[in-house]
Amino acid sequence: MSVEDEVLKIQKKLSKMISPDGTGQEQALDLLKALQTLNIDLDILTKTRIGMTVNELRKSSKDDEVISLSKTLIKNWKRFLAVTPQSKESSGSSSKSSSKSPSNSGKKESKREDKDKDRGRVQTSFPASGNTMPDTIRLKCREMLANALKTDNDPEVSSTADELAEELEDAIYSEFRNTDTRYKNRIRSRVANLKDPKNPTLRTNFLGGAITAAKLAKMTPEEMASDEMKKLRERFVKEAINDAQLATVQGTKTDLLKCGKCKKRNCTYNQIQTRSADEPMTTFVLCNECGHRWKFC
Repeated sequence: MSVEDEVLKIQKKLSKMISPDGTGQEQALDLLKALQTLNIDLDILTKTRIGMTVNELRKSSKDDEVISLSKTLIKNWKRFLAVTPQSKESSGSSSKSSSKSPSNSGKKESKREDKDKDRGRVQTSFPASGNTMPDTIRLKCREMLANALKTDNDPEVSSTADELAEELEDAIYSEFRNTDTRYKNRIRSRVANLKDPKNPTLRTNFLGGAITAAKLAKMTPEEMASDEMKKLRERFVKEAINDAQLATVQGTKTDLLKCGKCKKRNCTYNQIQTRSADEPMTTFVLCNECGHRWKFC
C-alpha cells in the first residue's frame, strides 16, 4: 500500500471522529501517531487534504494529547507551504502544469493554515520582552516620576531623570506585579514627595545615589518626609504622649470629701510633693459638680 493510500485510509477514519462534542475519538491519538511516521510530501497533502481533516479534529477534540499532536503535525506540514512559492518560481513550465490540478484544494488548505500561522505569530510575540513596555499605565507612571525629578529644570538632572524614573517604577512594579490601586498609590506618594519644594533633600539624595531606587520604592511617608515635617510630627507625638500621661493622673474620685460650695461629695483629689521630701504631700481637691478647687491640708 502506498503512502497516499495509507493517508487516505487514516483521513477517512479521522473524518468520522470529528464531532461538535468531541466524543468518539478514542483511536484518534493512534491514528495521528501513524501519520507522524509516514513520509508525507506536499503532493500527498494537497490530494488527500489531510491537513484540513487534522485541523478540524484539533478544533473539536477535548483530549490534550490529540490537540497537541495535531498542532505538531500541522506545524510540520506548513513547512511545505512555505517552500512552495520559491519552488514554483524556480521550476519550469512542466512543473507548473502538473501543480495546477490540485491547486484549488491546495489554496484552500494554504489559506486556512496561513491564518493559523498568523495567529500563532501574534500569540508568540505577545509576551513583552525585558525592555518592552506594552502597558500604557506603566509608561505614564514613568513619565510622572521623571517630571518630578526634573522640577529644578537642571540640564544635568534631565539626562539621568528618565533612567532613574524607569528604575524606580520597575522596583515598585516588581513588588506588586500589576498596576492596581496599591501600585498607583505608591507611585503617587513618590511623585508628591519628589516634587515637594519643601523637601528637596529627598530628590537630591535620590539623584545623587544616596538613596537607591529599591529603597525609595519601599520608603514610608514618614521616612520620605522633609526635616521640617519630621520635627512637626515629633512635636505632635510628644504632645499626644503628654496628653495620655495627663489623662492617667487626673486624680482619684472619692466621696469622703465634701465641697464647701455645693455641699456635695463628688470630688477628685491629687497629692503632689510641693515641699521638702520630709514634709507630707499636699492634697488638691476638685469638685466634679461645681468645679470648685481647694487645698486640703
